[in-house]
Amino acid sequence: MGEDEKGFCGHIRPGGNEENRDTGAALDPDREKKYAELFKQLDLNKDGRVDISELRTGLAARGLHRGEAEEIVLESDINHDGLLDFQEFSQYLRAHEKRLRLMFHNLDRNNDGRIDVGEIQHSLHQLGVEVTMEQASRILQSMDRDGTMTIDWNEWRDHFLFNPFHNMEEIVHYWKHSHMFDIGEQLTVPDEFSEQERRSGLVWRQLVAGAMAGAVSRTGTAPLDRLKVFLQVHGSTSRGINLWSGLRGMVQEGGVVSLWRGNGINVLKIAPESAIKFMAYEQIKWLIRGSKEGGSLRVQERFIAGSLAGATAQTIIYPMEVLKTRLTLRKTGQYSGMADCARQIMKMEGVRAFYRGYLPNTLGIIPYAGIDLAVYETLKNAWLQRYCVDSADPGVLVLLGCGTISSTCGQLASYPLALIRTRMQAQALTEGKPKLTMVGQFKYIISHEGVPGLYRGITPNFLKVVPAVSISYVVYEHMKKVLGVGY
Repeated sequence: MGEDEKGFCGHIRPGGNEENRDTGAALDPDREKKYAELFKQLDLNKDGRVDISELRTGLAARGLHRGEAEEIVLESDINHDGLLDFQEFSQYLRAHEKRLRLMFHNLDRNNDGRIDVGEIQHSLHQLGVEVTMEQASRILQSMDRDGTMTIDWNEWRDHFLFNPFHNMEEIVHYWKHSHMFDIGEQLTVPDEFSEQERRSGLVWRQLVAGAMAGAVSRTGTAPLDRLKVFLQVHGSTSRGINLWSGLRGMVQEGGVVSLWRGNGINVLKIAPESAIKFMAYEQIKWLIRGSKEGGSLRVQERFIAGSLAGATAQTIIYPMEVLKTRLTLRKTGQYSGMADCARQIMKMEGVRAFYRGYLPNTLGIIPYAGIDLAVYETLKNAWLQRYCVDSADPGVLVLLGCGTISSTCGQLASYPLALIRTRMQAQALTEGKPKLTMVGQFKYIISHEGVPGLYRGITPNFLKVVPAVSISYVVYEHMKKVLGVGY
């Protein structure tokens, strides 16, 4: 911004005349000129109006969420025609700048016209979010264009000009989720929630959004998942089978609907697993934190707590995992439903059958989660250092890309354990074969199929990663908006 704008900011200080301050902001000719330039940039078809599509494109070009366009239009479209003319556009920006100015002064505790790291940390503390100086610095760096490690009014205003926030609570919520805790949406390292967010019901609404995203994602990729399980269990006896022939064989055996066998219980177990994992995580986090009441955990501590919480949830819902494998592999008419499958397993094999494969399943949590998190953080930080020197937010596409690659690496490391678990789950008493232990399965696979045998079915598993991540993200963002937890 030019010197005129700095001068304009300089004479507006706390304690001055509020009426003069608002009038100055409304009539400042430099700002009106700036609004006109912005409007011209957004008006792609040059018809003197900005529609929702043009606004989305403009926000995306500035690295902002396209979904914020709807909120801006909803608030500024005075005549409700779905279009913004320049008067509506400039009126919205003037009102929004007034809100931003009040928030800026609220943050600037020493009234020196700049926001420093300590003031950011204090504002988060006031709203129940405890952060370290390093985390507060990352937030500040995302707005600091001149490298002074302080934020003046121009930097603050320009950073949030197209973010439709109305108060400090919304800005703090945005900081919390977009800068400090964006670690790949991994269930292994759950999000941190303040007491205010717990009381408001935000925690459970966010869990519901995640459960819905998981349900749609799993349903969309169920055919690939069933093919993966089939190859894991029967791959050695069905040599020469490939993706196409495998899917075709399933359709011939049970029709198109058979591609979704086992998906019902796979979706059904999302809710109890998520709820148990969250509650266990909260208890384990409390034990780790001890006397540091109110303090947030470091990423490593959250990883440990998340892994233990995941193991706890898996222990409780593991019988559903066994049922899922049996239902996925069933032939037409073998079971009438989930209850019938459970009844037959209990009758023929006993209670212990419901925990077959539990040990490799639990052991697989650590390498998957650890490598997934390490690769994600490494890729994200490398991108930030190379391409986003002035920002702590790499953007949605980069985060999705990092999440996809890290998930793939995690699966590569833990896949042999997952395959052994699935084979142990699929062992039935009627087969007339001895029940191999985890080590026995490993030795059998190596001796009969070689090392490649440990990775049977990994191709469809990899093929489902990108669509699963993409579907999850789209549904999750939509559900957050529906449930009122968008930011």
